[in-house]
Amino acid sequence: MLNNDELIQNGLKIATQTKSCIIGRDVLSQVPVEFKKFFGGKKAIIIADDNTWRAAGKKVYNYMVQAGIDTDKYLFPEKEFHAEWQFIERIDNLLKESGRIAISVGSGVINDICKLTAHHQNDQNYISVATAASVDGYTSFGASITYQNAKQTFECPAPICLIADTEVLASAPKEMTAAGYADLAAKVPAGAEWMIADLFQTEPIIPDAWHVLQDVLDEMLADPEHVASGDPDAVGNFFVGLVLSGFAMQAAHSSRPASCTDHLYSHIMDMTHWRYRGKLQSHGFQVAIGTLTMCAMFDEFFKMDLTKLDIDACVKAWPTLEQEQQRAIDLFENFPAPKLGYTEITKKYDDAETVRKQLTLIKKVWPEFKAKLQKQVYTFDKMQKLFAAVGAPTDPTQIGINRKWLLYRTDFTQLMRYRFNLLDLAKRGQFYDELLRGVFGKGGAWQI
Repeated sequence: MLNNDELIQNGLKIATQTKSCIIGRDVLSQVPVEFKKFFGGKKAIIIADDNTWRAAGKKVYNYMVQAGIDTDKYLFPEKEFHAEWQFIERIDNLLKESGRIAISVGSGVINDICKLTAHHQNDQNYISVATAASVDGYTSFGASITYQNAKQTFECPAPICLIADTEVLASAPKEMTAAGYADLAAKVPAGAEWMIADLFQTEPIIPDAWHVLQDVLDEMLADPEHVASGDPDAVGNFFVGLVLSGFAMQAAHSSRPASCTDHLYSHIMDMTHWRYRGKLQSHGFQVAIGTLTMCAMFDEFFKMDLTKLDIDACVKAWPTLEQEQQRAIDLFENFPAPKLGYTEITKKYDDAETVRKQLTLIKKVWPEFKAKLQKQVYTFDKMQKLFAAVGAPTDPTQIGINRKWLLYRTDFTQLMRYRFNLLDLAKRGQFYDELLRGVFGKGGAWQI
């Protein structure tokens, strides 16, 4: 049985920016208390949209006014929107002109906009009031914003205080809750890819950031049925996992504890303005397909015997930096951010001698390392059943994506971020094509 209060307190110990976190029933009255604690007699402005205003914003506004705090409000008029730079500019101007402290009332998009714009105002910080258990970004160290056609993480502090009423969270649309569950589940394959990066010491595991979430992740994902039913306690339990994920990112000063290739599929959808039936798809639903894809990749990976790697042949076939740069230029030529692949592969390229050392190491430790990875990663079938139970997508067609698109975009995910991933290892070991055939070929999880 998880003790959420204890988990939150342990998380706050490793968090570098968030000082207070209140999760429970009927806690919105604590917003003015926390505001006075951190911002004294300053003026406030609630940033929300029509939906989040009705869900919690109006109640927070009334509590603030009753507490004698000068409070204004701004409601986004857009019916749907992603975190894009035009909205950063809008709220930047609003905060600068008003001199007020932002109180974000919403979920991922509104929170990220407030996070970065508060940072722009002499790093003044803000308070976040969560209205849906839909993302892990509430307490993350940065904001994920589309800028110049590329999805980028801008460094900025997490909210100084997060407040979430579990009744409000449970009342959010079921699709948003399912999206948050999928975002939390992504930490399963992302953790395995971090283990690979740790083995090669490209991004060593940070113990505090690892243990605060990974030690309890299985338990937090174990009750999808009650989460789907909208039970406030069940939703609150897994929302704590999303919050801990953000604390882990604060401790690591990186999104490495929370995401890897699973999220890159989502970033591509954002950057290409993917819509299904005329609507933007949620971050969590996009990540769900990336997560399932990576679970399928690991299923195929575990069928391989890396003790039989022909290291000399792999090193001989390893391309030069110039060849990889050209591959990236050619692949991304018609992408909204055509220089992205070139920039990122330049950062993470390893020379042939380094590749030799990496392959020699994994060949040596493969049986033991494979066993550790298998304890970390869920099979495709297991993850798919969890998503079915919670109401998240179990097939790419449910968000309007076909399997040929996934196969085509996999090459992009391998190149579009400096972060070392399973696909980078497959390229080094010359089994990349075999891996993709296993997933997308006859009998594969995403058979085309």
